[in-house]
Amino acid sequence: MTTSSEAPLKARPARPDDAAAITEIYNQGIEDRIATFETEPRSVADIEPWFESAHGFISVEAPSGEVVGYAVAHPYSDRCCYRGIGEFSVYVRRSHRGRGVGQVAMAALIEAARADGLWKLMSRIFPENRASLGLMARMGFEEIGVHRNHGKLDGVWKDCVIVERLIVENID
Repeated sequence: MTTSSEAPLKARPARPDDAAAITEIYNQGIEDRIATFETEPRSVADIEPWFESAHGFISVEAPSGEVVGYAVAHPYSDRCCYRGIGEFSVYVRRSHRGRGVGQVAMAALIEAARADGLWKLMSRIFPENRASLGLMARMGFEEIGVHRNHGKLDGVWKDCVIVERLIVENID
C-alpha cells in the first residue's frame, strides 16, 4: 500500500536474519499492552524457532529495507484434525502504524496460508484494539464470538474477540 508520495512497502517471506527486527517489533507490542497477554520482553532466541514451525511467516519492508512489520501463523493445535488451521498474529513497528503495513502483511499471510493448504486463519484480539479489529474486517475476517475473561493482563481480566477467515479454496 502506498500514498502518492511514498514508495511501496514490500512483503516477503521472513528470514532468520529478520529475527532481531521482529523481536523489537513484538517487544513494542508487549510494552503497549494492547495486543498480547505477554508481559516479559522476548529475545531473538525466543523468536528463532518460529522460522521452523510457522505455517506462514511474512516480513514487511519499508523502501529503506527496514523490517517494519510482520505476520505469522502458527499451528493452532498439534491434533491432526486441526492441521489446516493457523493461529496468527500481526505486529507493526510503532513508527509505521497507520501506514498500511498491517494490510500488506495480512494480504501476504493469507496468500502464504492458501499456498500452504490451510483452510482457516484465526486469532484473538482485545476489544479495545480497534485498529486491529478494523484491519481484520477489511481483510475479510469475521468476528465469530468473544472469549470472556480470557486472561489477566497486569491483574485485569481481558476479553478477546475471536476472528477467523476461511480459505474456501482449501476446503474439500
